[in-house]
Amino acid sequence: MRTALTIWDGRISPVFDVCREALILDVAGGRVVSATQESLESPTPFGKVERLAALGVDTLVCGAVSEPLRRALLACGIRVHGFMAGEIHEVVRVIASGALPDPSFAMPGCRGRQMRRRGGRGQGRGFGGRGRGGRDERS
Repeated sequence: MRTALTIWDGRISPVFDVCREALILDVAGGRVVSATQESLESPTPFGKVERLAALGVDTLVCGAVSEPLRRALLACGIRVHGFMAGEIHEVVRVIASGALPDPSFAMPGCRGRQMRRRGGRGQGRGFGGRGRGGRDERS
């Protein structure tokens, strides 16, 4: 499994759309077998998606992510664990153990909404409890 974590100052970057770096992990047998830091700087936000796809990433762990970029990531076959927060070393430990998504890493204000898909007006924008809150998305 190849997982990318958007990083900033030792933590998950709060917004995928403007992040500059990612930690790319290869995980096998419950442990990290390789870790490299990669630049995601691009003239357009969609360049970040293309870069992750070119790196062979199949899972992304990030903070907030706009709906157009989330859809682009999913279209590239990249599973999105969005609206996550936390110290990188703690998130890496959870990824290696296979315990993601873990509600304890949900961004503040997003707890209690993991793994639920809600419809209606304002979906994904935090209106009326309809946010994405760290949910594991596969399609």
